[in-house]
Amino acid sequence: MEKTYSYDKQFLENRGIETVELSSPDGKARVLAVPAWQGRIATSTAAGEKGRSFGWINHKFIESGEHSSQFNNYGGEERFWLGPEGGENSWYFAKGAEQIFPNWKVPAPFDTDTFETVAKSSSSATFGKDVTLVNAKGGQFSMRMQRKISLLGADLIEQLLGIGVKDLQSVAYTSENTITNKGGEPWTEESGMPSVWMLGMFNPSETTTVFIPYDEEGEGRVVKDDYFGPMPDGRLKAEKGVIAFSIDGKFRSKIGVSGSRTKGKVLAFDPQQGTLTVLLTSVPARDARFVNSQWGVQDDPFGGDALNSYNDGPTEDGTIMGPFYEIESSSPAADLAPGESLTHTQTTIHLEGPAARLKEIVSILMQ
Repeated sequence: MEKTYSYDKQFLENRGIETVELSSPDGKARVLAVPAWQGRIATSTAAGEKGRSFGWINHKFIESGEHSSQFNNYGGEERFWLGPEGGENSWYFAKGAEQIFPNWKVPAPFDTDTFETVAKSSSSATFGKDVTLVNAKGGQFSMRMQRKISLLGADLIEQLLGIGVKDLQSVAYTSENTITNKGGEPWTEESGMPSVWMLGMFNPSETTTVFIPYDEEGEGRVVKDDYFGPMPDGRLKAEKGVIAFSIDGKFRSKIGVSGSRTKGKVLAFDPQQGTLTVLLTSVPARDARFVNSQWGVQDDPFGGDALNSYNDGPTEDGTIMGPFYEIESSSPAADLAPGESLTHTQTTIHLEGPAARLKEIVSILMQ
């Protein structure tokens, strides 16, 4: 049956794609990672082999066997990229190129390069690779990219949420994502500092809403909503400390929350499907700087976002990548001397159960 965990696992295995599986002792909570996709988490489940598959996987693209010179959109519910996406320090546009979609290209270390499996057990796995990248200024960066994924038990999920959830089906994992400056020069504002950028791809629906609580005492605008032009009425609301973003996979749009506004939390709630996804990250220092991923010329390359959500939809030429939606987190900009490292940690929790019970949890977590 399509959209079950076993379907997606078998789909990948049938196409010769190596996977690394983490599993709880009872076999209900499972996480499936792919070394060839940079140790990406393809999907997970809270109910064993026949349970719901939480990640969005691009079956059509994978099945075609095609290779894109721009972006191989395999999907997956947690992938390791670097920011910024746009601006003078972008990794996704060549030096001097106009920052429009036809010129956008995902570097191989985030797209097609295989990460080495450094270590693995039934409950954790570590993947890594030494890479060299060039930004839109033409600067060359040598670095180590490494990530450790750890499956979490029910007790730790409750501890992190501060809520009892053992009456619900659950699966959760933490990823520790590290970049190390392997070059001979420091990474500075002038050269362009990278950030760890984590993106999760999920299946959209007419009843999904992404909620992001924000600090009402923070500085600057509450939510950035103009990444791809004006946001139509009815898709976005921000009031009383909570941003609500409607997700349907039909209109390409993106929102962002700054480091001074973030509370380190994003929720995606679908009452019709009875699912709730919670993303948790640490809250940065108020003076932390975040890279700006806005395409084109920027007034402030380090005035970017700590949290984002993306709703897929048609691009300028009418094509569509998914549809899917994303919830994302970023580290502060990495001003690292040679040999220094930055680690960005995030936790993803999936809960499944009655809509009324999940709605109660949403209300508590939004406070």
